[in-house]
Amino acid sequence: MAVYVAQTRDDITDTQLQDILTRLRQVPAKATTRRTRTGFLIVTWAETGPLLEAELARSEHLVRVLPESSSFPLAAREYRPEGSVVRVGAVPVGDGRPVIIAGPCSAETPEVLLETARAVRAAGADMLRVGVFKPRTSPYSFHGLGPDGLAMLRDARAETGLPIVTEILDVRDIDRVADAADLLQVGARNMQNFTLLTELALTGRPVLLKRGLSATVHEWLNAAEYLLAHGNDHVILCERGIRTFERATRNTLDLNAVPVVKHLSHLPILVDPSHGTGATRYVPPMSAAALAAGADGVIVEVHPRPAQALSDGDQSLDLPEFARLATNLRAIGEALGRGRVAAEPELVELA
Repeated sequence: MAVYVAQTRDDITDTQLQDILTRLRQVPAKATTRRTRTGFLIVTWAETGPLLEAELARSEHLVRVLPESSSFPLAAREYRPEGSVVRVGAVPVGDGRPVIIAGPCSAETPEVLLETARAVRAAGADMLRVGVFKPRTSPYSFHGLGPDGLAMLRDARAETGLPIVTEILDVRDIDRVADAADLLQVGARNMQNFTLLTELALTGRPVLLKRGLSATVHEWLNAAEYLLAHGNDHVILCERGIRTFERATRNTLDLNAVPVVKHLSHLPILVDPSHGTGATRYVPPMSAAALAAGADGVIVEVHPRPAQALSDGDQSLDLPEFARLATNLRAIGEALGRGRVAAEPELVELA
């Protein structure tokens, strides 16, 4: 399969564009177009690479054709060498200043969620992560509050002003989850749920795409390509650990993936050391290592009383632990010359 990305002239007419697409179909090739600030972008692919390349070369209305280099041309660094910045509410991700996303694994009660939200905001978090739909290995585990928990997310956002990050599992829930959240998370188990990715792309809302349990970097970037190819440029990647033979930690947090992704792709990338290690004691050092590796931020689990958490208490920081982590990450960000990490903390007493 040969894949090419072509940029048209900025003064191309609709008739000229349709003529290009007609000739591509005769190769035969498939193509999709997207309007850009300077004309149109044409992504085209065919089994007959030389014929497709020749057809693209003969068009006077194309100013740039990226050669066949990967199966994820829109996610590739060559497409946007300067890198992408994705805005989640008022928070930019990928502009060089690392961000911190924090919150409980699951929404449990309004009181616990608001207690956590206020505390992480006070410590300097940029966004609040919280799950209401939870994919669990066992059918008997706590699977979240479901639709009943969405009102709690809206209340937490209204109370703190923090953008909400939450996971979505089913295309049938897209509209109601998008109403309560600012960054829609695709979890590891759904990384290659291409129907879900396609439908999420059509919303135009920012998407956080976690790496699959055993996915290669190229498979991960191809999953991101589904979002990009269907018109959603607001994609953030998240390394959350992969499954290996090592059992000392819940997963193996692959920090190699951070510089690899930065080399291959323009998309911003976060790291989740909570799921990557599965143990509270390892979250602070791996958060620091993530920033040192070049990550655009971290997403960590925080709970006021981890021992009482309904899910993932073993990997959740308590409130004072998170406050210390946020302070340390700010210092690391400054040392790396990447500006402050998150907002300056409010001067409040943590219980």
